[in-house]
This record gives sequence, structure tokens and C-alpha cells, in this order.
Amino acid sequence: MKILLSGGGTLGSVTPLLAIVEALKSRSSPTQAFEFYWLGTRCGVEKELVKEQNIKFKPIFKGKLRRYFSLRNFIDPLFIILGFFQSLIVIFRFKPDIVLSAGSFVSVPVVWASWLLGRPVIIHQQDLRPSLANRLISFCATKITVTFEKSISDFPREKVVWTGNPTRAEIFQGDRDRAEVNFGLEKDLPTVLFMGGGTGAKSLNQLIAQIVPGLVSFCQIIHLTGQGKSVEIKWPNNSLTNRYHQYELLTNELKDAYAVSSIIVCRAGLGTLTELANLAKPLILIPLPGTHQEDNGNYLKNKKAALVLNQENLTAEILFLEIKKLLADKNLQAELSQNIAQVMKKHGASQIIDLIFNIKRGRI
Repeated sequence: MKILLSGGGTLGSVTPLLAIVEALKSRSSPTQAFEFYWLGTRCGVEKELVKEQNIKFKPIFKGKLRRYFSLRNFIDPLFIILGFFQSLIVIFRFKPDIVLSAGSFVSVPVVWASWLLGRPVIIHQQDLRPSLANRLISFCATKITVTFEKSISDFPREKVVWTGNPTRAEIFQGDRDRAEVNFGLEKDLPTVLFMGGGTGAKSLNQLIAQIVPGLVSFCQIIHLTGQGKSVEIKWPNNSLTNRYHQYELLTNELKDAYAVSSIIVCRAGLGTLTELANLAKPLILIPLPGTHQEDNGNYLKNKKAALVLNQENLTAEILFLEIKKLLADKNLQAELSQNIAQVMKKHGASQIIDLIFNIKRGRI
């Protein structure tokens, strides 16, 4: 079975597709093999992740249609057209049995080209708020899978399947002892993992940099800054600098960072949230203002499944105190862990794979 995947720019549209790839590979047999091809962005974080899975990768042009006025709105359609013709060539040559997308703008020309050439398409909607990219391509979809039951009403009812969000089985293979050795961590000291998403978050990095010298007096830190967004910490004399570990990006080691973390401070992208919900991690969320992440964060906040901070009112002092309070409150950690573990529908990858096989066999 030949499967064409498209997503990129951020991890949000990449991790669900990688979870599906991983689950499909586990079903390979002498009578059922899979061949994958990935169309992504030129500068996104997905390239290395895809290559690690031995998937052929080709970057294509993409454009973004913004919901607000921007001069780029007059230029980007040209890139969409270029990406469309690149996609036509790849699809014509590769002849995929099915095309999978998780909603990024690089997928728009890919899905349009797939529809034109008569290839079945599955689109996945992760977040509560439907993405503009998915709205632009929903008419091309054979099926649309959604993370939340509430999202069923956002698309044509006959196309929608509530599956939950696919999660990589790899994340359950993290090892605390291995993490302590590889990251150079102290055994009996709580660990805080800071994540700004696949592309990092400059504003959060700057806040974190201010409070690190104080935090290391009672915890140790793994800080994922994002590519090209490393920060400099202003350490006072005789500081516990060995308790702070900064990385731009973790791939294979991320599962171990998850395993060893006592609490995690991160954005509210659904790919990350689904993984952490499956691991029942206590979270402090700082959604990206004015985006779908605020809807995701509010949903978890209302379910008492995460602490949510408003970035627009957030100061370094507030963030420091919230982290210190959560680390000291084991009951609150347990409550957040229990609630977030129950909030997401599980086994999303398996349900989407069932759809893939049913489409291939002509049952849909």
C-alpha cells in the first residue's frame, strides 16, 4: 500500500501522522507492506523526524492565507500554485493509494492535487478550533477525523469520524534511569521540562531565562528552546548551573525527558497535549495568544486537567511562583494527572488505520 503524507512547519501537523506511520509499520507482514512518501516544508522541523523513520521526503512550496490583512496574502497564493504543480508531479509518479493530512498549509496544494487526480484523502482535525487549512481542503476529503466530539459539527456530518488524536507508541518507552544518566540529572531532585513547541517560543524562553537561577535551588530543568532560539542565562556567582540543561530540540531522547519530568511547562498544541495526556503528566500550559491553543487550554482548564496561564498577563515572578507551588503540592499534581488522563479519547491511530483499510477495500 502506498501512502502519501503531508504536514509540517510545526510539530502539530507532524506528530499525528508519524503516529499513524508507526502503527502501520507494526502491521506490516509478508503479505502487507507499506511505502511512504512525505511532502513537507523547506525549513520546518519535520524533515529530520521524517528521515529518522526512513520515509522519502520532498519539500514543496507553501503559502499561508491569513485571517488578517497582510501584504503576504497577495504573494503566498503564488507559492500555493507552485506547491500544487509540484504535488501533481509527485502524485502522478508515486500513485498513492491514500493521502493523509493533519491540517498544515503545506497540505493544501497536496490535497487539492490529490482530489484532482482522484486519490482518496483522509484529513485529521486536531484542535477544537477548525484550522483554516482544513476548511480549505475539507471538500476534497473522503473522511475527516477529529480529536474532540465537539468538532463533529464543524464539518459535513457524513464525512466526520470521531477518533481521538493519534499518539506515537514510542512515547511510552521512555526510561527515567536512562534520562538521569544521559541528561546528567540528580536522582532525587524533581525535574521540570520546559517546551515551547517544535519551533520554540522566544517570549517564553526569555521568561524562563529570568527564573532559572532561582528554580535550580529546588529543582532541575530540561529546557527545549526550539531551533535557533537558545538563550543565555545570567548566573550569579556559585550558582547550581549543573542543574540546568538546555537543548534546541530533542527527538529520540524526548520520550526519556517526558519520563523523568515531574511537571511540564509548555504551549497548548494538540499534538503535545495528546502525548502528555496519555502519559498523565501534570501540566502548566501557556497557550499562544490569539490562536486555537487558547481553546485547547480553556478546555483542559474547565476539566481541571491542567493549570493554564495567560501569556499577556504573565510575568517571570508569576511563572516562578506557579511552578514552585505545583512542585510542592503533590495532591494537585495527582489531581491534574488523573483528570488529563481521562480527557482524551484514546487509540486514535488504530481507528484511523481501520479507515485507511476500509477505503482501500472499497468499503467507504
